[in-house]
Amino acid sequence: MMKERLRFRETRNMIFKFFIIVCTLISIIPLVLLIVYIFRQGISVINWHFLTSLPKPVGEAGGGILNALIGSLLIILVATMIAVPFGVSMGMYFSESSPNWVYKIAHLCVDVLQGIPSIVIGIIIYIWLVKPFGQFSAFSGSVALSFMMLPSIIKSTEETLKLVPHSLKEASLSLGVPYYKTMLRVIMPAGISGILNGIILGVARVAGETAPLLFTAFGNPFMSFNIFKPIASLPLIIFNYAISPYEDWHRLAWGASFILVSMVLILNIITKVTETRWKVQF
Repeated sequence: MMKERLRFRETRNMIFKFFIIVCTLISIIPLVLLIVYIFRQGISVINWHFLTSLPKPVGEAGGGILNALIGSLLIILVATMIAVPFGVSMGMYFSESSPNWVYKIAHLCVDVLQGIPSIVIGIIIYIWLVKPFGQFSAFSGSVALSFMMLPSIIKSTEETLKLVPHSLKEASLSLGVPYYKTMLRVIMPAGISGILNGIILGVARVAGETAPLLFTAFGNPFMSFNIFKPIASLPLIIFNYAISPYEDWHRLAWGASFILVSMVLILNIITKVTETRWKVQF
């Protein structure tokens, strides 16, 4: 009787494992096929000229995406500089505060912000910044992306700092270290891996966003380093090339897609490496 029950449990266990493996493969295969297809379409376009030259005028073959590469890096850099101080500060507040009414309202606002569609954020920033100043700009695009980065940075910082032992803070405070120094020099360094993961994931999330930039950065066929003027970016150039009637521009769009997907993939790999190597065991 016991042997039959044991066999029955082992059989159910094997069936359940098989079911989990099948579901995992079903969820992974479409992603792998998508990445492989983008790589096959885009790898043939990648060369030094493609990466270091500006787009050609309409009707001319060839050209590159240098202005879009520089523009994307500039927009993401400014967005990160805006989002990180606010995101880390709010995450620190959430990790240290008791669940009072201010905490609950702020937490609800973060959850709602995470669910707002990117195109809505783009329209809001258009009304707040683009329309009053009378021009599109990289800065307004960075502000839109920073709003989208905030939830991942806040939640990652909050959950990471909550894992830091309370005794670590008590030991620092008992030695006469001020509270702000305890948080900045003891607690935050202990949870730096989780904070960095949230920042990198936030960057990876907004790197391919197109809708907010259509209403803010707008695009620019020329090289520009002025964050208060319209600027090109990889998502915008992919969108414009993909909807064009020119076959050569479609080919360039695949090349730009390859670069963008590679950037997001590298950022996610960096996140995993950071999480593994910098993880603090408490």
